[in-house]
Amino acid sequence: MEIHSYARPDLLAGKTLLYLHGFASSGASGSAKTLRVLLPSARVLAPDLPVEPEEALAFLQGMCARAHPDLVVGASMGGMYAELLYGIPRILVNPAFELADTLLKNNGLGRQEFHHPRADGQTSFLVTKSLLEHFRAVSGQCFSRAAEDAGLVYGLFGKHDRLVDTFGLFSSHYPQAIRFDGDHYLNDEAVLYAVLPVVQWISDALDDRTRPVLFICLSDRIVHHSSGLPKACRLLSRSYDLRVAALPPYNAPQQWAETVRWCEENLGVPVWNRVVLTPRKNLLLGDYLIDAEPDRDGAADFMGTVIPFGSDTFRTWEEVLTYFDRLGGQ
Repeated sequence: MEIHSYARPDLLAGKTLLYLHGFASSGASGSAKTLRVLLPSARVLAPDLPVEPEEALAFLQGMCARAHPDLVVGASMGGMYAELLYGIPRILVNPAFELADTLLKNNGLGRQEFHHPRADGQTSFLVTKSLLEHFRAVSGQCFSRAAEDAGLVYGLFGKHDRLVDTFGLFSSHYPQAIRFDGDHYLNDEAVLYAVLPVVQWISDALDDRTRPVLFICLSDRIVHHSSGLPKACRLLSRSYDLRVAALPPYNAPQQWAETVRWCEENLGVPVWNRVVLTPRKNLLLGDYLIDAEPDRDGAADFMGTVIPFGSDTFRTWEEVLTYFDRLGGQ
């Protein structure tokens, strides 16, 4: 993957992102480098975190007071620390709120090697029972101010994470709990397809930017072309406020939940919390509607532009993408 071809100079332009690495890692991690490539107009800070958790938290609180980051992204252990940096928009990726227990479960006591080079030249550190208790003390402070920060914190949770499972704990305090197709460790695809969409939402909010609203209406024909739909959603969401419209039968509420699960499984983060259930398409308020059944359920009265998917002009998702690419986000 040529990650530089996905760079987004429009996001967080002139702003500061603070990236917090995971356990036994450093600011030289690949995720920090990827964020710098994807966000070339932003200042990305990625410090080496002290091993001692009390020292690390104090260090980060001081850094935030000096650097005034506009966004904090924390992975694993870094996600736990990020939750404690109140008053700032934060993205927590597979946050390790129970790190002491995780380390005990995975034989984490003893001498550990750092996964990436650190500025101080240290290559290893010692994990003791005392250090684990210090982690318990710091992580025990999490969520103490969650109520006042409810709209600022997003949690991203890999569906295949076998090390940490804090989705339930997080979602009991914050509404923005999002699953993504990945495991515990961030790679370029996870940063690009899970983290970056949330960065865009936050960047748009910080800049008070609105994007044209584009609905994709689910139907059998759309679903049967779903092999191209995930890619289309990822690309369209870069320029548009992308949403999914569905018309499940009113008397079959189980299909409502199935629709949301299908979207989560197949379309991922770009459509999280953007699924609209409606009996009539003319009730949708948007600029564009991609619809394979434009002659049904009120589509003719939709106030925006209807894109008839499957027609001679829009037979494939590639043709749809070409059309919107020519519009340039308008």
